[in-house]
Amino acid sequence: MKKAKIIMLTLALTLAFGMSANAQVKFGVRAGANLVNMKLTDGIGNLKGNNRAGFYVGPTVKFKLPVVGLGVDASAVYDQRTSDVEYTNQQGGTSSERVTARAISIPINARYGVGLGSVAEIFAFAGPQFGFNLSKSKFLGANEWTWSGSNFSVNVGIGATILQHVEIKANYNIACGKTGKVSVWDAAKTTVLGTFKNKYNSWQLGVAYYF
Repeated sequence: MKKAKIIMLTLALTLAFGMSANAQVKFGVRAGANLVNMKLTDGIGNLKGNNRAGFYVGPTVKFKLPVVGLGVDASAVYDQRTSDVEYTNQQGGTSSERVTARAISIPINARYGVGLGSVAEIFAFAGPQFGFNLSKSKFLGANEWTWSGSNFSVNVGIGATILQHVEIKANYNIACGKTGKVSVWDAAKTTVLGTFKNKYNSWQLGVAYYF
């Protein structure tokens, strides 16, 4: 909760600075798709993740700083990422289940753009993203999948603004810490045989409309 308050205060101060500097502020809504790249950092022999598409949607705001080309955008989105996980079942065969991470994500990006008149602007952006988990633990055979309560990642990407209202973005979201962990239990689920970290990196493609 303390971390959430700090992030909200940072957003408020950032917006206040932008407005006090006579920045051009625009509000809108953003949505897009995730292509998940799941990584098990320690490598688990009986688990394998297969990439799938997810999505995100939520409100967004951006403003341009007095320095030509510089700006900031921030969003608060519902972020869902899915992966099909294959694991060894108790009969020694292979089973597959879908694992879904649901979170409220807050990306804050610094951006630099080059204008093409009033028709379009091309820009690059990068910045931190804070995520707050909404998902629950799940058993995959003898493996317990547990999501972290919060996570931190970084976005790097490019985009274009068309006719000052429509914006298209493509970026890579890089997890900087563990997204969750996998606990491997014995057959009776009484003893943890090992615990391994996992990460969710993601390619993202999105569109926004600013009013």
